[in-house]
Amino acid sequence: MSLVPSKTTVAYFSMEIALDKAIPTYSGGLGVLAGDTLRSAADLAVSVVGITLLHRKGYFEQHLDAEGNQTESPVVWRPEEILEPVDAQSAVMIEGRRVAIRAWKFPVRGVTGHEVPVYLLDTQLPENSEWDRTLTDCLYGGDSRYRLCQEVVLGMGGAALLRALNCPAELYHLNEGHSALLTLCLLDWQLDGRKPFELDEGDIEAVRSRCVFTTHTPVPAGHDRFPLDMVRSVLGEDQLALLDAAHCVGDGVLNMTHVALRLARFVNGVAMKHREVSQGMFPNFPIDAITNGVHAATWTSPSFQALFDRRIPEWRTDNLYLRYAVGVPLQEIRAAHAEAKKAMIAAIERRNHVTLDPKVFTIGFARRATPYKRADLVFADPTRLAEIASSVGPIQIVFGGKAHPNDAGGQDLIRRIHHAAASLAGQVTVVYVENYEMEIAGQIVAGVDLWLNNPMKPLEASGTSGMKAALNGVPSLSVLDGWWIEGHVEGITGWSIGGIEPEGDQSKDANEIYLKLERVILPLYYGLPFAYAEVMRSAIALNGSFFNTQRMVEQYVRNAYFPEAAPALVEVGS
Repeated sequence: MSLVPSKTTVAYFSMEIALDKAIPTYSGGLGVLAGDTLRSAADLAVSVVGITLLHRKGYFEQHLDAEGNQTESPVVWRPEEILEPVDAQSAVMIEGRRVAIRAWKFPVRGVTGHEVPVYLLDTQLPENSEWDRTLTDCLYGGDSRYRLCQEVVLGMGGAALLRALNCPAELYHLNEGHSALLTLCLLDWQLDGRKPFELDEGDIEAVRSRCVFTTHTPVPAGHDRFPLDMVRSVLGEDQLALLDAAHCVGDGVLNMTHVALRLARFVNGVAMKHREVSQGMFPNFPIDAITNGVHAATWTSPSFQALFDRRIPEWRTDNLYLRYAVGVPLQEIRAAHAEAKKAMIAAIERRNHVTLDPKVFTIGFARRATPYKRADLVFADPTRLAEIASSVGPIQIVFGGKAHPNDAGGQDLIRRIHHAAASLAGQVTVVYVENYEMEIAGQIVAGVDLWLNNPMKPLEASGTSGMKAALNGVPSLSVLDGWWIEGHVEGITGWSIGGIEPEGDQSKDANEIYLKLERVILPLYYGLPFAYAEVMRSAIALNGSFFNTQRMVEQYVRNAYFPEAAPALVEVGS
């Protein structure tokens, strides 16, 4: 099935986009989601163009010592060996200086051959100052001034580049608030030479009609805020006056999320629960919900791809066909998973020089390492965990995830996991895979037997790692937050940690993990393997068929991009 909407071009702006394992322009979930979104847009032949920054030094290479101490080094990669240079250039004014911007192109090709071009902005040009050349070097690096200047390059420079490319987008999709300053460009163009004080509600509405905004985080630290003195210094008095005239400035700061909320006609959270949380945070703005997904073909392991190609050949062009996984024989589910588990074990042995046992129940937990995700919750009572492994069945746990260089709490979390692993040696095998990125992520989400997810509620906006696991028949054990509220059917697609209470409780959640492992999950895995395989199959059929970016992009097309044309959109059978 392909979706044929209006040919109006949608410009999709994101600070990070995971395009390919050889292009380190992403840090985690936000970037992976952006890449999956564009892959599905290409599959569906939606007229989209992507804009992001080049990040010449990537996010960072993570190095962990035996104690779990993290150090970082720049990622070494050569854009000119992978990307296509673009002749057109744009420029922005930063602190009164003209900063030139060039771009590199990466084509995202869909299953039908449609191409979505992605432009990666680059300030490494000889005419720029030495400092300005670094603005597209590091993802989430530097201080607040560096971040604000980066966001000028992304939003304003990206909008200007599209004009230089003669690719005038009619609609702009802001993936998180980092690109909110593209609206400043639109306001300036709308004024067409008039002064900021001449801006009226008609002008603002004209800009709003062209913008869609997706907010991703209920964590306050995830919303960029810049003091007005800094904004004035970076943007200049006239541009600050224009933002003020558009009612985007308040409380002595420029809040990028507020700018995007003010100047977008459609705003959405990334799960039904996240919509509720976001609405509470921003009560003056109507917020919708479009639940995240993952690109099915990207995150399905080779063994399951082969199984689906044989049993459900339509699944690549229409992910909804994964619903028919209910008819796939359980033995074939088990065989495909065994192959994926073997591939993961081999990859971990190459990386960590640790040999896992393919017969042992293996839990996966791989997320960005930050305190609220509580990666070490499973070690709240290590003695009890060891007793469960001894009395019910052996356990292996695979961890992965980077801590931001400035996140001391996240780095300490990694150290605690290493300490717990050492204390459990000989009782529970624990391995922490360093430098977690797309390739090893795909192997882990497919190769483990259970996906564990236990952030502090209600701080999970959506989460997509469990969706990737579900495509590979790996059920989740997760708190009821984010996407899992919608995807969870107890004992059918996986299991819950706690109930629907709005706030998490550390001790209760840990106890729930132990109870479910001891009394339900491990007995099923070791005692009734085909009953466990039924849960695996249901995870594919119920979760994999819905929590994918094909469904998500179709919802954006119908509800956010072209709602007035929704009845006329044509669906063409494959």
